[in-house]
Amino acid sequence: MTKYFIPLFLFLLSCSSSQPEIYEWRGADRSGIYPDTDLLTLWPEEGPKELWTVESLGRGYGSPQFTEDQFYITGEVDSMALLYCFNLDGTKLWQTTLGREWVTSFPGSRSSPTIVDDLIYIGTGMGDLYCVNRADGNLVWSKKFTEDFQGVYPLHGHSEAAVISGDRVFWTPGGPEYNVVGLNRMTGELVWSNPGFGERSGYNPGKLVVHKGHELFVTFTAAKLLGLDVETGDLLWFHHQDVYTEEEREKIGIGDSHANSVIYRDGSIYYAAGDGNGGVRLDLSENGTEITQAWRNPGFDSFFGGVVLIDNHLYTSGTHSQYIYSIDASTGILTDSLKIGQGALIAADQMLYYYNQRGQMILLSYIEGKMKEVSSFKITKG
Repeated sequence: MTKYFIPLFLFLLSCSSSQPEIYEWRGADRSGIYPDTDLLTLWPEEGPKELWTVESLGRGYGSPQFTEDQFYITGEVDSMALLYCFNLDGTKLWQTTLGREWVTSFPGSRSSPTIVDDLIYIGTGMGDLYCVNRADGNLVWSKKFTEDFQGVYPLHGHSEAAVISGDRVFWTPGGPEYNVVGLNRMTGELVWSNPGFGERSGYNPGKLVVHKGHELFVTFTAAKLLGLDVETGDLLWFHHQDVYTEEEREKIGIGDSHANSVIYRDGSIYYAAGDGNGGVRLDLSENGTEITQAWRNPGFDSFFGGVVLIDNHLYTSGTHSQYIYSIDASTGILTDSLKIGQGALIAADQMLYYYNQRGQMILLSYIEGKMKEVSSFKITKG
């Protein structure tokens, strides 16, 4: 049985945003790069000192969300979705039951909370979105997207992290009419909807892109990357994933898993879609309404685990191999690779932190895309 077990180590006590009013998936700007400094540059052989552990949270896959003084995490217990709040010393402050959770394929919670001021936004694998009070977990509003917006379940349930802009929250029900929606984040009322291409959602956390004064909501559905106007919900552009035919895609679960957040920098969007086109750079037009593909690297094939852009290099884990890769962001050409297993990646204090599927926590240094393993240890709990 898959269970949450959270070890907190001295090297990874991270706040999730440099802005005190919002905390979101993979930190500030969803970049996977954290602002913490003075972290260990070499670990003891047995690993950094463990401070505490928390057990009995149920089953789940969603990442915890840290603020300056607390953290929040989801779990599934007896088919119900729970949200927990803890102090940074591991003391539980409260827990709240949200509703039914996904218990079919890979049962357990999936979503990472998004926190804005005194409100928390959290989704479930059933496609429901909840807004709760940060102080006590009491419900403010909720939406059941399969009922309210005719949403469609992906093969393994919904997996998304709510995106916020001003007084709006964005979500991808994946239905034929309400494919992508923008809601009033205070009330849950519908502001706009877009039918997109009527595809299932693509397990994507979504991303707010601010390009030369224009705000876009960028997310994947099953076969396309979509760029929508935040204010109106208009579909500005899309990028098709062409590695499978339309006939092949009729089978749910084929070519529809795109769980990495896109990255935006200086007019370009970068993504890694191992179940799609691989690594791609798209250049936006001046007003953000058009895209041009600058390069494509099918070997940069991460399904999930995260991508980071540091200086002029992109780093991610391979899916069809056991390597971590770095590529040149200008050209898409491979710079380096290390065989350290599939895993999840973040960066902080000029180092890469990598947790592979064998339970190894690995510290990597990097210089101009060249990587070197510095330290590692085995996490035996969880």
